[in-house]
Amino acid sequence: MSRTQLHRKLTALTGKSATHYIRSMRLQKARQLLLTTDMTVSEVAFEVGFRHLQHFSNSFAEAFGQPPSSLKK
Repeated sequence: MSRTQLHRKLTALTGKSATHYIRSMRLQKARQLLLTTDMTVSEVAFEVGFRHLQHFSNSFAEAFGQPPSSLKK
């Protein structure tokens, strides 16, 4: 399967581009970790593959409507 075909199939199935789909899965995993473990926000961000904490916080807030630090309280 070519790269273009894969991208089209993924978009057709999920309604999201490959980049957005992968990011949403990483953010869902981060949310789960924040709720079920006692890891810090920065530990969770690095665990799910974000290199920059600010980018993680902005993406998380955009996806869930609240900053990741609010889940830890």
